[in-house]
Amino acid sequence: MKNRRNSRREFIKQSSIAGVGVVLAIGAAPSVFAGSNRVASVPAILGGSELAKINWPVWPMWNPETDDKRVLDSVRSGVWSRKDIVNEFEQKWAETCGVKNCLTVVNGTNALITSLIQLGIGAGDEVIIPPYTYIATPQAVLATGAIPVFVDTDLSTFQIDASKIESKITPRTRAIMPVHLGGLSADMNRIMELAKKHNLIVVEDACQAHLAEYNHRKLGTIGHAGAFSFQNSKNLPIGEGGAIVSNDENFMERCFSYHNLGFPGRPAPGSTGSDAVKNANKLRITEYQAAIGLVQMARLESQTKTRTENAEYLKSNLKKIPGIFPMEVYPEVTRGVYHLFALRYKKEEFKGLAREGFINALNAEGIPCYEGYTQLNKMPFLKDAFQTKNFIKIYSKKRLNYTKYLEQNQCPQNDILCNEEAVWFNQRLLLTGKTEMDFIFAAIEKIYTNAEKIKNATNK
Repeated sequence: MKNRRNSRREFIKQSSIAGVGVVLAIGAAPSVFAGSNRVASVPAILGGSELAKINWPVWPMWNPETDDKRVLDSVRSGVWSRKDIVNEFEQKWAETCGVKNCLTVVNGTNALITSLIQLGIGAGDEVIIPPYTYIATPQAVLATGAIPVFVDTDLSTFQIDASKIESKITPRTRAIMPVHLGGLSADMNRIMELAKKHNLIVVEDACQAHLAEYNHRKLGTIGHAGAFSFQNSKNLPIGEGGAIVSNDENFMERCFSYHNLGFPGRPAPGSTGSDAVKNANKLRITEYQAAIGLVQMARLESQTKTRTENAEYLKSNLKKIPGIFPMEVYPEVTRGVYHLFALRYKKEEFKGLAREGFINALNAEGIPCYEGYTQLNKMPFLKDAFQTKNFIKIYSKKRLNYTKYLEQNQCPQNDILCNEEAVWFNQRLLLTGKTEMDFIFAAIEKIYTNAEKIKNATNK
């Protein structure tokens, strides 16, 4: 991989400077604390040497030798609106997911919105969602005129706590929209059981879960519909873009019409040979976007395999450090794809060093990380939506009582995750090797050993 610059010799040199120990250079899993040279090393945040001088992979990746021709040909053709290349991408993504149908749209947010609307979700309805997700999830619900209802997070998995969903179901509940956070599955068996019991629709937000599996089924194909994102940071990046997948052909035909200005069937874009049959939108992607997607799709499987192997290796080692809890997976997860590598950080095991201090110290060691999502269920965009003219016309004052809404949508476990414990590593860090995973482990071990010194010196 071109982005990996560290030779074994360079690694040994860096290890000796930082006091890491040659054990890492030979690829062995690092020992924990006892007898480790890392115990005596000075943390970089306190003036010591940076542990990991690594040129982490740049994302998204582009290989001119293999990628340029397909995209440049699409641009030079002058056929830029949706046509054959978009059709090809949709067919290949449907085959990859193991479903009959795929429809591309301009982004993952509109994949969610289109799915909800074409499944009959709208004004007066409630849609159950997790609070630990990107803002697009609740905003997609609001865009239909429905109200999002938040169900607390399962701290061990970072996913929606399926055991708490049923208590939030009301006569107005029409759908559940689980998010497969980080490329790992929500508890889909329980969610589908509840959906069947209460006659609810399930739309899977699989925007971070390309190729992930649950009981050997691709995520996005278990519910009534699945939505994907191809935004720049995603495991399958196009820049912007999204897709809907489903085996329900009638539903997919409605989605196609909706994304193409309401024209029936699958007419050529720009065709004026028939009357529009539904109030709709225009959400078509371009031919050159699809070309980018096709060249990225060609390496998705190999990249996914690398991410998964490195994530599992890193998890197995990090569990040795007190106070570090990598996100767990449900037993039915047959493939995780780790769009994020997330862990819970318990400051009590690090001499009271706050998460901010831990993250700052880890970044100083050359390991980029961050704290992840904030409390989505408490953001002011929800109040703003409730104050819009359409919502005021649709809902009673009681339903739009924002103070009451906040009380009913408290998520205390999620508050802990957002405010105290969650630490994220970007998926690009996993596109390296075991040596780099050992660096991450060693940096955390170094901080653990020196936690009290870091806390006292930084007041964190």
